Amino acid sequence: MMSLPFYQRHHEHYDRAYRHKALQSTVSQYQKETKRKSAVYAQGSTAYARGSSAYRHASASDFSLDSSAAYSHGSSAYDLESAAYSYGSTAYDHSAAQSKRSAAYSLESESLSKSSAAYSHASDSINKLAAAYRLGSETYSLGLKDSNLMIEDQSYKMSPKAKRAKQNLVSEDKENKAIDYSVPIFTGREVSISGITDTEEERIKESAAYVAKRNLFATGEGVSVSKVAKSTSEEEHHEKKSRKVAIRESAERVALQKTIEETQAFHKKLNQDKLLHAPEFIIEPRSHTIWEKQNVKFHCSVAGWPAPRVTWYKNNVPIDVQAHPGKYIIESRYGLHSLEISTCDFDDIAQYRASAMNVKGEISAYASLVVKRYKGELDASLLHAGTVSMPLGLGITPHGYASRFEISFVDKFDVSFGREGETISLGCTVVISPDIKRFKPDIEWYRNGVLITPSKWVQMHWSGERASLTLTHANKEDEGLYTLRVVMGDYYEEYSSYVFVRDADAEIPGAPGAPLDVQCLDANKDYVIVSWKQPAVDGGNPILGYFIDRCEVGTTHWTQCNETPVKFARFPVTGLIEGRSYIFRVRAVNKAGVSLPSRVSEPVAALDPADRARLRSHPSAPWTGQIIVTEEEPAEGVVPGPPTDLQVIEATKNYVVLSWKPPGQRGHEGIMYFVEKCVAGTEDWQRVNTEIPVKSPRFAVFDLSEGKSYCFRVRCCNSAGIGEPSEATEATVVDDKLDIPKAPGRVMPTRNTDTSVVVTWTEPPDAKELVGYYIESSVVGSGRWEPCNNNPVKGTRFICHGLINGETYIFRVRAVNAAGLSEFSQDSEPIEVQAAIGGGLLHAAPSPPYDITVLESVRDSMVLGWKQPKVIGGTEITGYYVNYREVVDGVPGKWMEANVKAITERAYRIENLKENMVYQFQVAAANLAGVGTPSLPSQPFKCEEWTIAVPGPPHDVTCTEVRKDSLVLLWKEPVYTGRSPIAGYYIDMKETEAKEEHWKSVNEKPLQKKFLKIGDLKQGVSYVFRVRATNQAGVGKPSNVTDPVVAETRPGTKEVVVDVDDNGVISLNFECDQMSPNSKFIWSKNYEPIEDDSRLNIDTKGGKSKAAFKDLGEDDLGIYSCIVTDTDGVSSSHTIDEEEMKRLLALSHERKFPTIPLASELAVEILEKGEVRFWLQAENLSGNAKANFVFNDKEIFNGEKYKMKVDQKTGLVEMIMDKLEDKDEGTYTFQLQDGKATNQSSLVLIGDVFKKLQDEADFQRKEWHRKQGPHFVDKLGWEVTDDCNVMLKCKVANIKKETHIVWYKDDREIMVDEEHDFKDGVCTLLISEFSKKDAGVYEVILKDDRGKDTSELTLKDTAFAELMNEVCRRIALSATDLKIQSTAEGIRLYSYVTYYVEDLRVGWVHNDTQIKFTDRVKTGVTGEQIWLQINEPTPQDKGKYTMELFDGKTGHKKTVDLSGQAFDEAFAEFQRLKQAAIAEKNRARVLGGLPDVVTIQEGKALNLSCTVWGDPTPEVSWLKNEKSFVSDANCTLKFESGKNVSFTISNVSTLDSGKYSIVVKNKYGTETSDVTVIVISVSGQTDTAQGHDQNNITVSKKKKPTAGKRKEGEKKDFIKPHIEETVATEETPPPHEIPPVATEKDEKGNQRAVKKTNGKAATAEMVPQPIESLDRQGKKPLEKKP
Repeated sequence: MMSLPFYQRHHEHYDRAYRHKALQSTVSQYQKETKRKSAVYAQGSTAYARGSSAYRHASASDFSLDSSAAYSHGSSAYDLESAAYSYGSTAYDHSAAQSKRSAAYSLESESLSKSSAAYSHASDSINKLAAAYRLGSETYSLGLKDSNLMIEDQSYKMSPKAKRAKQNLVSEDKENKAIDYSVPIFTGREVSISGITDTEEERIKESAAYVAKRNLFATGEGVSVSKVAKSTSEEEHHEKKSRKVAIRESAERVALQKTIEETQAFHKKLNQDKLLHAPEFIIEPRSHTIWEKQNVKFHCSVAGWPAPRVTWYKNNVPIDVQAHPGKYIIESRYGLHSLEISTCDFDDIAQYRASAMNVKGEISAYASLVVKRYKGELDASLLHAGTVSMPLGLGITPHGYASRFEISFVDKFDVSFGREGETISLGCTVVISPDIKRFKPDIEWYRNGVLITPSKWVQMHWSGERASLTLTHANKEDEGLYTLRVVMGDYYEEYSSYVFVRDADAEIPGAPGAPLDVQCLDANKDYVIVSWKQPAVDGGNPILGYFIDRCEVGTTHWTQCNETPVKFARFPVTGLIEGRSYIFRVRAVNKAGVSLPSRVSEPVAALDPADRARLRSHPSAPWTGQIIVTEEEPAEGVVPGPPTDLQVIEATKNYVVLSWKPPGQRGHEGIMYFVEKCVAGTEDWQRVNTEIPVKSPRFAVFDLSEGKSYCFRVRCCNSAGIGEPSEATEATVVDDKLDIPKAPGRVMPTRNTDTSVVVTWTEPPDAKELVGYYIESSVVGSGRWEPCNNNPVKGTRFICHGLINGETYIFRVRAVNAAGLSEFSQDSEPIEVQAAIGGGLLHAAPSPPYDITVLESVRDSMVLGWKQPKVIGGTEITGYYVNYREVVDGVPGKWMEANVKAITERAYRIENLKENMVYQFQVAAANLAGVGTPSLPSQPFKCEEWTIAVPGPPHDVTCTEVRKDSLVLLWKEPVYTGRSPIAGYYIDMKETEAKEEHWKSVNEKPLQKKFLKIGDLKQGVSYVFRVRATNQAGVGKPSNVTDPVVAETRPGTKEVVVDVDDNGVISLNFECDQMSPNSKFIWSKNYEPIEDDSRLNIDTKGGKSKAAFKDLGEDDLGIYSCIVTDTDGVSSSHTIDEEEMKRLLALSHERKFPTIPLASELAVEILEKGEVRFWLQAENLSGNAKANFVFNDKEIFNGEKYKMKVDQKTGLVEMIMDKLEDKDEGTYTFQLQDGKATNQSSLVLIGDVFKKLQDEADFQRKEWHRKQGPHFVDKLGWEVTDDCNVMLKCKVANIKKETHIVWYKDDREIMVDEEHDFKDGVCTLLISEFSKKDAGVYEVILKDDRGKDTSELTLKDTAFAELMNEVCRRIALSATDLKIQSTAEGIRLYSYVTYYVEDLRVGWVHNDTQIKFTDRVKTGVTGEQIWLQINEPTPQDKGKYTMELFDGKTGHKKTVDLSGQAFDEAFAEFQRLKQAAIAEKNRARVLGGLPDVVTIQEGKALNLSCTVWGDPTPEVSWLKNEKSFVSDANCTLKFESGKNVSFTISNVSTLDSGKYSIVVKNKYGTETSDVTVIVISVSGQTDTAQGHDQNNITVSKKKKPTAGKRKEGEKKDFIKPHIEETVATEETPPPHEIPPVATEKDEKGNQRAVKKTNGKAATAEMVPQPIESLDRQGKKPLEKKP
C-alpha cells in the first residue's frame, strides 16, 4: 500500500461508498440472473407448488439436501430442486453442461403445464418466499433496462453499522484494519466470466454462500426482513394423471436421484471431514513491475469449504469488468483464480486485493502493480513480448482502427512568469494527422505529473484545434511544470513548460511572502490539523512564525486560531463545532510585519470520519419489501471503559498531539473524553480540558514546558459518569522530534539555454520528511539574491529560468521540511549564462585507434590491445568496437563483429576463434558523435596456444606528467604471465631518432610497481619508451613503443597544490584552463583509480578539482595524481610521505582550531570606586572581532550590572561590575572570536579568593566614599619620641575649618585641652611614660558636614608588645652611665633613665658572671633610678659591674669598675654612714601619742600619754612654756617601764593653758615633742599660753591632695598620669648627729623617710606633682647626692 501520512497511518477510513459498489455489483449480478430466469417462474409451473410444500418441511429440518421424506407426495427430486431454488440461487445458466438437467426441467414444465391452476397457490407461495429471501423480488422482476448500465446508477447502499455486538468476519492486516467499523464484502459471481453455474454442486454451494452472506449482512446491519405471511389453509389440488405422465415423472425422479447421489459423492470426496472451513490462500498473488502497454496477470489459489467466492479490488474498490470492457479478465477454475489487466498504463498503478469469502469468514491478500515508461527509442516488440506486437505509436484507436496518428504542437506556450493574483493563460495549437473528424482527442493537463481538474482556480478549453488552460487567480501553489497531453487512442504526445509564480507585493515593506499549500488533515468532530509550506521570501528578516486563521463556510468572519506565532508548519486547531464546515488560511510574520494570507484551504467538515463517509454515500436500503429496523434499547447507566491504543502521534516545542481508539464498552450513547497529564516520574495528574470534554479521539495539548517529559492518559465520559483512565503513554519530551534539515551540498550549475541554467545538488545528510528545496540566484558582485522558485521542488535538480544571457551567476539551495528551512548551502561556482551546445564546439567521431597487438593467444581466443585514437572528436570516447576476419593463404575473408556492446578498455579477448587460423583485426572508437573510422587492418596473427615460459608484453603504456626533465610512465601488466608469476618490470628508453641498439634500461633491478617517474631528461629532446615483464623464466617480449614524447614543460602547466583551508581540511587541488566541455578530472593513488571514497572527497567545479582528505593518516601515504581527460596530456601528481603528513596535520590543526594570541590572560582588579574590572588583552583584533562573556556557563550581556567593551584597536576586552555580590561567585570566561580564530580565558573566583576580592572591593568602595569628605591619608599609627613618650599620629586630607577631630580609648572619649590645627595635615596625641595601663583600642574620628572618617589603632597583645619593645629600646638608650653611691647599708650602683617600665628587663653582671641576687646583693628601681645594692660589702665585691637592659629584641649595657680607689672610697663612706645610722637608730625619741593641740573645757580632766624609745633608756623631763615642769597635786607625770610616759591634770583650769614639751635624752641624742593645751573657760574666754619660743622650727605635715571623683560618663584621663616625687624639708644636722633612716609605707603604699634631729621633726613624703613637671618643663629629677 502507498505510504500514508503519520496522522493517517493507523486510522484509515475506507469510504463506505466502495462497499456499496461491491454490494451493487452483487445485486446487479443477481438481478440479471433473476431476469433471465423470471420467465420460468412467471409461467407459474405447477411443479413448483409441490416444491414449496417440500421447502417448508426442508427448512424445518435445517435445509437438508437429502429430505425426500419431507415431501407430501415423496417427490425427492422436486424436494431437492425446490430447496435449491428457495435458497435464492440465481445463477442458472442454459449451458451445455446442464443440458441433461435442463431437459428434465423443460419436460417437467411441459407435462405439468395443464395443471398450472392446481398449483397456482403453491407458485404464489414460492414467489413470495423468493421475494422475502432475495434482495427484493420487485427489483429483480424489473430487471435492468440496459445491460451496460453502471453500478453507480443503482440506489443500493449499505446501512449504517448496528449498535450491537456482531461477528466480525473481516480478517485483514492490522495496517488495513478499519477502526470504527468493519467492511463486509458482498459480491456475486461475474456473469461475463463464468456464466451460469456448470454443475449442481456449484449451484448448491453458491446458494448456501449467498444465504450465509445475506444473513450476515442482515444481522450485522441490524435489519430484519419480515417474512410474508403464508396462507395457513393451503389447498392441495389432486388431479388425476394419465399413465404416461406418471411414468415420465417416475423416470425423471430416478434420473434426478442418481444425479443427487453423484453430487453427494463428489462433495464427500472434496470435504471428507464434512466440516466447514474458512478461506485460506494456498498461493497469494505477487506484485509486478512492468513496462507501459504490457499485459499483466495476477494469480492466486484459495482453499476452504464451502468453496470461497473470490472478488478482486483495485485500491479497495471492486473491479467492475462490465464498466471496462476488454480491460479486465477475471477467471476462476478449480480453485485457481486470476485477474488479467490488458495494456497497462499509469492509471493501473495501484494496490490490488483478492478477497475470498464463504460462510466461515473472509480473508484478503494484496499485490501491487508498478508501470514504468521507457523514454528512449526502443523497438515496441521488446515491450510487448508475449502480447500484441506493434511499434510505438501504433495502437487500436477508440473505434478499433489500426492507424498511426502524428501529433504535433504549434504555437507552443513558453516558460511563463506571473505574480500572485494575476491571470495566467497557457495555450497550444494541436495538429493531428491524419485528421479524422470523428476521432476526438483527449486533452489532459498535468502539473508536476498530477492530472489537473477544472475548478474555480483553473479553467480549461478545447476548441478543436487549440487547447488552453487559464489560471484565473494565480497563486504560488500553481507554480510548477505544466504538461499538455493529447491522447489519440493508445498513442499520445506531450509538451511541457514551467510556470513561475512570484509573491505579490507585500502590504508592509519587509514583510515575508505568503505561505502556500494549506491543507487540512485528520479532520474529526472538533479537531483538525492544518499544514502548510513555508514561503521562499522572508522579506530580509527571519520568519518568527505563522498565524492560522479559520472561517466558517458561509460567513466572511476570520478568526485567528493561535495567539503566538508557531514555527512548525503543522498546527492542530481545536474547538471546532461539530457538523460545521471550515476553511483555513495561514499568514507569516517577521519583525517587519505580517504577510498576505495564503490561498484558503479546501472546506473541511468537523465530523467523525465515519459520519463523513456516510454522508458522501447517501445510504439507502439495497432491497425492497418490508424493512424493520430493530435497534436495541440503550443500555442506561453504562459507564464507558478506558480508551485503547493511546499514543503520541506528534510532538513539537509548542504542542503534543494524542490519538486513541474509543473503548469497546461504551453503551449506545455518544461518549466524550477528558485528557490528563503529569510530569514524568510523578503521579500528579492534572486534567487538561477541565471545562469541556472533547468529542474526537484526537487532542492537542498546549502550554507544556519545553524540555520537560510528560505522560498522558485519557478518560471517557457520558451521562452515566466518567470511566477509568487509559494506560498512560510513555514519557514524551516536549521538543521538536523533527529537526530542521542541514544545508544541501555540492551545488553545481550547468549551462542549459541562453536564459536558463541547470542546478544540481546533493541531499542534506539525515534529512527527514523533506518538503522540497528553494533555489536562489545572484549576479556575481551584486550581493542581491533572487528566488528561482516559489514552490518547493522535489528532487535534486532544477532548471532556473529567466536569467540574463551573458551574465555570470552563482546559486545556492536550502532544504525545507515542516520544522523549517535549512541554512543555505555554499555558493556554487560562478557560471556564465550561455547555451550549452557543446560550448561552441562541434563534436566529431574519433579517429581510428592504432598499434593493434596480441597480448595473449590460446587455442580458441586471442587478447588484443591497441592505442587510443589521436583525435577523440571533442568529447570522451564511450567505447570501442572490434572486428576480425580470417586470412586463408593470404586472402582475407569477410569482416565479422567481435563485440556488439561497446567495450571501454583498450584490451579485449575475442572468443570462439579457430585454432591455427590466421586473423586480422581492426578497431573503431565511438563517442557521442558516433562510431569513428575503423583502424587499418592489423598484421596477421595466428591463433595458437602460447607455450613460452616468459610473460607476454605489457600493454597500454602511456606517458603522463611530462616536464622538461622528467615524466611518469604507466603501463598495465601482461595478459599472458608465462609459466610463473610476474616478478617485476624493466623500462627501456631511447631518443626517438636513435637506432635500435641505443635502447637502454632505466632500472637495473625489476620494479614491482606499474609506474615509474623517469628523470634526468634533456629539455626539448624527444624520447620513446617500452616496458618488459620478467618472471623466473626470464624477461618477456617488450611492449609496443610509446608515441614520441618531447621533454618540455608546456606553457600554463600547473601542478597539484596541497592546501589546508580554514576548516583544517587537507586537500589536493588541481586546476586546468585547457578543458573541453567533456573533460573530466581523474584522481589516482599510486596511479591506480581511486574507487574507495571513504578516505577522500572529490569535488570538481568548472576547471578546478579538489580531493579532500576526510582523515589524513598512514593509510593515505602515497602518490596522488590527477589527469584531465580530453586534453593534451594535462596531468600532475603530489607525493605524501610521513614527513609531509606530519607537516600537513600540524598545519591542519592550526587552521582548524586557530587561536587569537593573548597578550595577557583574563585578570581582575579593583578600581578606585570599588568597581570590579575583568580584562584581558589580545595581541591584535580585526574590526569584526567580537567577544562573548560567560558566567557559570551562561552568557551574560551588557546592561545595568555589566558594562562591557571591546576595543579592536588595542585588543583590550573588559567588563566592569559596580559591585560583587554573593551570587557573583563562580567562573568568569571571556570568549573571543575573530573570524574563525577563537580563544578564551577564564578566571575562577570561588571560596577564599572570591571572599578576599569581594572584601577588597567593598573596602575600596568605602574608601572612595570616605575620601569624598575629611579622611585619613595615613591611618592612625604610633612613634616613640626621643623622650621615650608615645605619640599617636595620623595624616589627614580634605580638611576644612569646621572639621572636628575626636579621640577615643576603649570607646571613652579622651579630653584634649588644645584644639588641633591640622598643621601639615598631621594629627597627634602624646602619651607620656607609656606603660601597660595605656594598652587598649585607640580611635580617632574626623567629621564635618561632608561626612566622617575613622581610624583605629589597636594596642593590645602583639601590637602592644611591639610598641613596648620600641619604648623599652628608647628607655634603654636614655640610660645614664653607672655611678657609685655609698649608703648606710652598703654600696649602691645606679643609673637614671627617662622613666622606667616593667617591660624593660634589667640584669647585672659582675666580672662577666651573672649576679645571683640575695638579701645582701639586691637590685631595684626607685623612680627613674635603676640600682644594684651591695650590703655589707667585702673585698670579694670588687670588680667590673655591668648593667644589661633588654628591650625585648636587643640588649643595652652600662659598665662601671668598682675596684681600687673607687672601692676604697665607697667602702669608707659606707662605714661612716653605717655608724651614723646606728646612732640615729638608738637615740632617744618620742614615738608618738601626743597631739599637737589639745582644746579642753575648764574643769575637765586632761590625760596625755606617749611612748618613748632609746638605747640606753632615755631620761624624760617636761617643760611648760619652755620651763621645767614637775608633778604636783593637780598634775601627775609618770614614766613607766622605760617607755610609757603619761601626763594627767585632774581639773583643768585656764591656768593650765600653755605649751607643754616632753624632752627625752640619752647618749645618742635628745628629742622634744610639743603639745599645746587650750583651756576654754565656761565664760568662753580662752587663755593662751605665753612665752612660746619663736626660734623653734615647727614642721607641719602637708596633706596629700585627694583626687576628686570624675563626673558620670567622663572618661578617665589616662593620658596625663600623675608623677609623684619626693619633696623633703629638713635641717641638715651635723655629721655626727645623722640619725638612721627608717623607711615605711604610707597608706597609699608610698615610701617615706622620717628623720628627727635635735628635736626638730623632718618628714618626707610623696606628694603629687602635675605632669607638666616632666613633659612640659623638660626637667629631670635631680640626682640626690649623699
